[in-house]
Amino acid sequence: MAATRKPAATHTAASAAAKAEAHREAPGPTEIRSQLVRTELLKAGVWIGLALLIGICIVLIQPILLIFAGIVMASMLDGGTRLLGRVLPIGRGWRLLIVCLSLLAFLGWTIMFAGSQIADQAATLQTVVMAQIERIAAWASDHGMGNLEIDTKTITDNIAGTVGRVTAAVGTVLGGLTSLVMIIVLGIFIAIEPRLYERGVAWMLPMKSRENFYITTARMGFTLRRLMAGRLLGMLVEGIGTWLACLAVGIPMAALMGLLTGLLAFIPNIGAIVSGVLLVLVGFSAGTDTGLWAIAIYFIVQTVDGYLIVPMVAKKTVDLAPALVLGAQILFGALLGLMGLFLADPIVAMIKVALEREAERNAGAANTKTAAGS
Repeated sequence: MAATRKPAATHTAASAAAKAEAHREAPGPTEIRSQLVRTELLKAGVWIGLALLIGICIVLIQPILLIFAGIVMASMLDGGTRLLGRVLPIGRGWRLLIVCLSLLAFLGWTIMFAGSQIADQAATLQTVVMAQIERIAAWASDHGMGNLEIDTKTITDNIAGTVGRVTAAVGTVLGGLTSLVMIIVLGIFIAIEPRLYERGVAWMLPMKSRENFYITTARMGFTLRRLMAGRLLGMLVEGIGTWLACLAVGIPMAALMGLLTGLLAFIPNIGAIVSGVLLVLVGFSAGTDTGLWAIAIYFIVQTVDGYLIVPMVAKKTVDLAPALVLGAQILFGALLGLMGLFLADPIVAMIKVALEREAERNAGAANTKTAAGS
């Protein structure tokens, strides 16, 4: 009887050991066994990650805008290098060096020969503009439009409130100069070897998405080069044309008016309005005849730019609706400040290219499915 009980005891001990081992390998209380719960947690993780990404972008919006501005600068340098390659068959590095040296030479010439004159004119511009605004306010008050009290501080505060406060540091003189230097340096580095950075970004993408990424970035680069070519040509024509016309008719501060008109030409719609208002105010400060000449100069310059330069260069490549660009400028200017106002047009153009490429991919996939079904 004892001999028969021993195997039973051995079997009981082995069963207990197996149960203990199974208990050690059993799921713990923290392991999620439900597929539904795991799916919902995955969705929640995606939404939390997206919210964190948006928060990081808001906090780092100024560096992001500076990087995008550097890309815009690189597109201009790259466009000049490609254009120079059509007439000068030398290496890309030498052509880029010529473009950069030409840019530095132009800036140096502007500072050395026109800097003092422009600085003197800028010192009196505020006085002239405020005097004209006060005359308009007095005329309005005399004709029963209310008692308008306008001073420099009120206008400055209103302008600061309309361009946003997220990137307020860029609005200071020191911050503006520092940002400009960073943009130029970053643009030069990107323009030296743009393919290097393109391959670096593509390396972080899945293999199936890389071909579409290369196609999209190529179209974006082409669009941005053409867009910036139109902007630069428009700035050059408007700036020089305004300067020479103001000199011819005797409008004060001709050099400063030409410089401001050329710089503000980079901003479509809003830039033309601001430069036109300044030009007319300065023109009427020297007399009624000069003011009428200022109005004529403004319309002639804007007509040449709007009906010749823009259709010839930019509009054929980036057909952006004026209301869309103006709406983007208002939105980006209020949210992102002065940098957002300047970069609204390139940002909208890049978004448009990306959406067009995505629509093209979806149309191709739909055609493929239709062909396979038939």
